[in-house]
Amino acid sequence: MTIFDCALPEDWKREPVAANYRVTKKSRAIALTPEVPLPFVAMEKVPAGGQMECGFELRTPDAIASGTYFEVGDILLAKITPSFENGKQGLVNGLPGAFGYGSTELIPLQACTDKAINPYLFYLLLHHEVRDSLTSKMEGSTGRKRVPEGSVRELEIPVPPKAEQQKIAAVLWKMQRAIATQDRLITTTRDLKQSAMQHLFAHGLRGESLKDTAIGQMPESWKPTTIGDIASVGSGGTPSRTHPTYWLDGTIPWVKTGEVDYYVINDTEEKITQEGLRNSAAKIYSKGTLLMAMYGQGVTRGKVAILGIDASINQACAAIQTHDDRAHPDFLYYVLTHNYEQLRGLAHGGQQQNLNADLIRGFSFGLPTNLDEQRDIAAALATIDRKLAHHQKKRAALNDLFQTTLHQLMTAQVRVADLDIDTSEIANHVPDVRNMVDRGAGDHIADASKMVGTRRKRAVPDHFVDADKMIRGKSRGRHR
Repeated sequence: MTIFDCALPEDWKREPVAANYRVTKKSRAIALTPEVPLPFVAMEKVPAGGQMECGFELRTPDAIASGTYFEVGDILLAKITPSFENGKQGLVNGLPGAFGYGSTELIPLQACTDKAINPYLFYLLLHHEVRDSLTSKMEGSTGRKRVPEGSVRELEIPVPPKAEQQKIAAVLWKMQRAIATQDRLITTTRDLKQSAMQHLFAHGLRGESLKDTAIGQMPESWKPTTIGDIASVGSGGTPSRTHPTYWLDGTIPWVKTGEVDYYVINDTEEKITQEGLRNSAAKIYSKGTLLMAMYGQGVTRGKVAILGIDASINQACAAIQTHDDRAHPDFLYYVLTHNYEQLRGLAHGGQQQNLNADLIRGFSFGLPTNLDEQRDIAAALATIDRKLAHHQKKRAALNDLFQTTLHQLMTAQVRVADLDIDTSEIANHVPDVRNMVDRGAGDHIADASKMVGTRRKRAVPDHFVDADKMIRGKSRGRHR
């Protein structure tokens, strides 16, 4: 199974993964103490999209049952759908010892020759051609398909000289660090928005004293209001899919619930024709109309958006249009955004709970009687939204750059062999207990023993240190 159908430099090779990497297996010599906890990496602790850091928790051996054994420095590759397709994989770091256990849906991989390093394979496994190739080899029933270990081992990959692998990994790691920075800024900005909404919708902007109402405290000049008091709530429809003339060459934007996701909708994935509009419950709503998803699995139900264009909507969307100048649409948008969880809680039904127009009309909230205060609150929150959009746009651009660079480096379209690239940063960040094999595997495990030894003051279990010695012996046997 070969990937990258392209010519490679003379000093590169094509070899199966198994030529330089192995699936980590637990030594029979390792004995665990029942009451002493071990690091455990659950699937939700494995990152996606190129970030390396795996989280972990401590569990006693009897709570781990039949977990997957791994060692510090290993790549943990999710093998089950959809985790594999979503790029879930990590590189083990920061454990209180040299080994741990993880989900049985993980494949642990480690370099086993002096030609390979783990970070290089880590990034190679993120390439879309690798993912597509391995996805095609999945086995099992629908919804429970898995990538076989054998398919990973048989995959033929490009193998540059080790020094170039290190530089490739260093370049990609620096790019991922930049993406991680934007992720942190996005998280911080979202937290700021939540805090700002919590304060503004509880205290307003005028420093007024608060009054008690049937729906809670609010500023003195505010008024308890329902959406039905200040807005109409309508819906739409879906033209029959059996009539191509309702859809073919359509020009009327048609919004689905999946497109209602806290932003201004300026275009839609699908469009309908005038004939489709006439022969269905679909209707056109004007620019500025608020939309709310009434149906939808997962987190969709209760989300809101604003129409930036005139558009039609399907029957699973609610269209909210304010009656007069008592309520500013932007203020109402942020009220609904802030109360997402409360709105979802109004839903009823059987297995799939839904909202409806009556439930939305009856939703109560505090409304400033001063329209300028509504505008000012909305403007303050819109400023935070613009900052959030800036970081999201920057993150998307960096991710596109990463994917392009990943492809160019792995196919030798761009060479870094002769460039002066600092590889110490990633080397210091990712402890090469297993994959800096040029120093000898036994030395790495010795370093791991020292690392564990320095943590004895933190009451690190003795079996970690004993296991280091056992792994060390096992490793020497492997490399003879």
